[in-house]
Amino acid sequence: MSPTTHYHTVTLAARGGIDLAYAEAGDPTAPTLILLHGFPSSSNQYRHLIPALADKYRVLAPDLPGFGSTVVHSDPTNLTFSDLTDALEGFVDTLGVSHFGVYIFDYGAPTALRFALRRPAAITALITQNGNAYEEGLGAALWAPVRTLWATERGTPAFDEALAPLAGLLTFEATKRQYTLGTPAPLLDRIDPAAYALDQANNARSPETQVGLLYDYRSNVALYPQFQAWLRESRVPVLAVWGRGDEIFVPAGAEAYARDAVDAEVHLLDGGHFLLETHVEAVAALIRTFLERVRFGQAA
Repeated sequence: MSPTTHYHTVTLAARGGIDLAYAEAGDPTAPTLILLHGFPSSSNQYRHLIPALADKYRVLAPDLPGFGSTVVHSDPTNLTFSDLTDALEGFVDTLGVSHFGVYIFDYGAPTALRFALRRPAAITALITQNGNAYEEGLGAALWAPVRTLWATERGTPAFDEALAPLAGLLTFEATKRQYTLGTPAPLLDRIDPAAYALDQANNARSPETQVGLLYDYRSNVALYPQFQAWLRESRVPVLAVWGRGDEIFVPAGAEAYARDAVDAEVHLLDGGHFLLETHVEAVAALIRTFLERVRFGQAA
């Protein structure tokens, strides 16, 4: 029988109060894995992975501020990645988690890596699934016009002009395309339409929040050298498992981890950005083998 997933909310003091929703499964005394989602998703993207890992690990999957069922009581339209990291820090402290392995994807990647800069020894295993930390991982098709936006000042006519070509990113069609692009045709029927419908509902709730985070992503790129230095200095074991068809964070971003992580394992699977929709069994198997190999949660 698969472990049961439970859904909770914890109240954090950050930004004047955040009711942070999260999913949890597994033995509370087991080694902890935290799964961090990306744009425009939520912990729902891990609905199949959680029970595939929770027989052996305590699995926690929070909804980051601006996403899912988490409620930010102050104005959410000016959220930054520093705020997301504050929320992760408050989350682990409130739950009493001092050390953990982390699965990073999309926006979850800079959130966890910023946390690692604050607490270099807290993350003891890193699983990156299309979770980028390298310039070469930024696919030009999306990021070239975003870089033009970054070069402007928010709230100015230049910002509005640069934003116009990106307006389509928050449409239903664009959200669906994130799931389908790069996915081989025989696998498209594995993608649950309810997943991208739920993500689109999140976009529609506060488009300004999503624009603000996209704009602030430039601050993550500026931190890439520090993220890479942490990989080298911490010697954290890394599993990079990537959808090779992803045009947002391209495969070169996966391969780059091997430059800095002394114990890196890289796998490119025949899927897209939301790889778990089509390859959850393969990804879960790779994670379990990797964590066994690096003796995650075991005494040295």
